Amino acid sequence: MTGDTANAAHFPGDPTLHLKATELQLAGQCEEAASAYQRALSSSPNDPRILSNYGGLLAAKGSFDQAFIFLSRAVSLAPDLADAWCNLGNALQQMQRYDDAIAAYARCLRQNPEHTMALSNLGVALDAKGEHAAAQNFHRVAVRLAPDNPENHTNHALSLLAAGDYPAGLEEYEWRWRVRTTEHHGISGPTWDGANFEGRTLLIHTEGGFGDMLQFARFIPLAKARRGRVIIRLRPELATLIERSTKPDLVVTESDPLPDYDIQIPALSLPLALGTTLETIPFPDGYLIIDPDKAARWREKLRADDTRLGFISPPLRIGLVWAGAPHRGVRDAAFVDRRRSTSLRTLAPLAAAVPHAVFYSLQIGEAASQAKSPPPGMSLIDHTALLHSFDDTAALISQLDMVIAVDTSTAHVAAAQGKPTWMLSRYDQCWRWLSGRIDSPWYASLRLYQQETPLDWSAPIQKIASNLKIFSRKPQTGIAAA
Repeated sequence: MTGDTANAAHFPGDPTLHLKATELQLAGQCEEAASAYQRALSSSPNDPRILSNYGGLLAAKGSFDQAFIFLSRAVSLAPDLADAWCNLGNALQQMQRYDDAIAAYARCLRQNPEHTMALSNLGVALDAKGEHAAAQNFHRVAVRLAPDNPENHTNHALSLLAAGDYPAGLEEYEWRWRVRTTEHHGISGPTWDGANFEGRTLLIHTEGGFGDMLQFARFIPLAKARRGRVIIRLRPELATLIERSTKPDLVVTESDPLPDYDIQIPALSLPLALGTTLETIPFPDGYLIIDPDKAARWREKLRADDTRLGFISPPLRIGLVWAGAPHRGVRDAAFVDRRRSTSLRTLAPLAAAVPHAVFYSLQIGEAASQAKSPPPGMSLIDHTALLHSFDDTAALISQLDMVIAVDTSTAHVAAAQGKPTWMLSRYDQCWRWLSGRIDSPWYASLRLYQQETPLDWSAPIQKIASNLKIFSRKPQTGIAAA
């Protein structure tokens, strides 16, 4: 979504207090700006521009309910103030009140038809509802009116990608590095364009979260096939699994000195360089190679669990992940995590659907503590203290029958080894899962269960519970067949 505050530097009222507040806000000093806005409002409580700018700042900080109060006041005092309507739309959109957000952007555009922030963010709201064709009309106008605005280009890119237009979407997506809320990767040098690079060294470096690198690691062998030397730079938790699975010439972690290289590329730019379309996504059946010794140790450990629980034959083993990483240092990612994460208690109906199943917690981070108090009737085993890297997680998953997870890195680990993976997807789901689909060209074993209503997991959980009953009747090929 583009921006936080529309034209924050335009101010009436007290010139000193409001100017100071807007200067602080534009400088990124949010806490100081908030205090300055509060002082400005104490002397001019009914100034709609101060209310609008302060509301925009509150929305930027994630205080959406509070922002809504100030912004509603702003538009009631000045119904012709386009910026206030845009800021209100931004807050409503983060609250996942998409129809109300669309109405607010429309009011803004009635006052100012060339308000590029409202045009772009109206497109984002329509994208969240899966209405990509309509959204792209607004994205195109926003890009035409402000061709140098990277947020507009990136919003357009995500719309194109969600609609499956990879050639155009991947090209536009290169604007992401100029967006002010995205930290540049900091790697200098020419970007690889996909051509053969015999006699030269290509550095492929990490981007985004763990899941991004896991998903796009599938392109590393294709890059290696272009006849040059390939180095991968990534986080240490991924190093062993990715190295074994993709076989580059060298793997370095982000704490190692940067090696010599001739050309470089971020991981999520690989599909553009390789000319990828929906039809040519490589290795949908899986590409991760599991450590056989670790898999054998987990096989024995899970058999010991069977004995302890009194199972004569192997039960249905289901891995669970109910929350993502909060990403507190990345504002937009933190907002998304609130929408994609749930709680272990939300998954309670799954235990009732398959009472003979054993669930294994794959949850890490703060939400992992919920595994200590599983819902009544759920047999939940937690071995996550033994998981020290994604290589360990992959080996454990290889011995399960399936994984049910929110949209997080563990879902990629499961699906990228061909394990049946049922993913809980938020209403405004990530572009990579494509709108209107329950399957994915990225992973043949992945099934998507998207929210039908924002913030409401009841419908997808009900569908998963129903489908679990059918799945549980089929012969499984997990530990019993190993």
